[in-house]
Amino acid sequence: MPVSLSTFDNSWYSPGRPLVVQCLWFFLGLPLLRSSCIPSYALRRGLLRLFGARIGNGVVIKPGVRVKYPWLLEVGDYTWIGEDAWIDNLAHVRLGSNVCISQGAYLCTGNHDWSDSSFGLIVRPIVVRDGAWLGAKVVVGPGVEVAECAVASAGSVVTRNLEASTIYAGNPAVAVKARLLRATGAGRSASEAQSAP
Repeated sequence: MPVSLSTFDNSWYSPGRPLVVQCLWFFLGLPLLRSSCIPSYALRRGLLRLFGARIGNGVVIKPGVRVKYPWLLEVGDYTWIGEDAWIDNLAHVRLGSNVCISQGAYLCTGNHDWSDSSFGLIVRPIVVRDGAWLGAKVVVGPGVEVAECAVASAGSVVTRNLEASTIYAGNPAVAVKARLLRATGAGRSASEAQSAP
């Protein structure tokens, strides 16, 4: 059977807010969120909350961050979201506390059914548990759960769940070693950090 995108139909999908709220977000809220002219993390947090996001205390949201639907976003306390991160949340995205989402990371909750001749839409939530770190330019696919303190290193493509306290790398991301945390305040010089196993 040939692929026929002319028959694509996602009329079953609803983002959970009326069209007027969606338009207000896309034409007013989102440009303000992404703007580098907004100097305050508190203002970005407030803007997301105004549109229904549940945002914890001390959350850092850098310029350029894109959120598809704020009402489908939950962020715990003291989480960092870096420049140009894209939370493409057609389904619910939950970021725990003390999570780091680095620059240019892409969290994608939607995909298409490759076995369907009309490419039917599939949406699944993403969960990133407390203390996890998604490095720069990481891609996280629909339905993925990133466990506590897991790390996906820069450029990784995450299509399956990541186990707790484990460092992953590659495309697709595979486990490379355990993540061992030292006590707070036990900083190292750059040369010491580079030589660490």
